[in-house]
Amino acid sequence: MVERKAFALRIDSKTLNAVQRWANDDLRSLNGQIEFVLREALRKAGRLPKAAADKGE
Repeated sequence: MVERKAFALRIDSKTLNAVQRWANDDLRSLNGQIEFVLREALRKAGRLPKAAADKGE
């Protein structure tokens, strides 16, 4: 199981609303969508360890 840590995020309301709509479209929670976007950006930039990228973590 992946260890999860809480993290406070300051974000402008227009960006938050856009991400919330995207999450709703993808049937994800807002938190799940933010994690998905971050993981994808890290994977595409080659900054996510290969094992984690393969497992979707």
